[in-house]
Amino acid sequence: MSMKPILLSLAATGALFSAGAHAMDAAAAKALASKSACLACHAVDKKLVGPSYMDVAAKHKGQADALDKVAARIKSGGSGMYGPVPMPPQPNLKDDELKLLAAWVLAGAPDK
Repeated sequence: MSMKPILLSLAATGALFSAGAHAMDAAAAKALASKSACLACHAVDKKLVGPSYMDVAAKHKGQADALDKVAARIKSGGSGMYGPVPMPPQPNLKDDELKLLAAWVLAGAPDK
């Protein structure tokens, strides 16, 4: 048996699992954003009380430390970056939850 079909099969399986994991992460992030009341002030593509997730993603595009910066901002809250309205802190979120939310926001808050 040739290695080529085996390698192609493994690559296809890996692609399926990574696509599924991405979809699950987006769903988990959206659920966490909802549970944490983020969606009361933020929307994907339009400004509500706070900036849209797409605006946040655009502002941090190309920044190597964007994930850590956004996660820290979610945890500590703050104001001034997008206007005078303060964003409340989320100090009770765990580090992995903060990073999940930050990655989701930086990806433009995809549904899947």
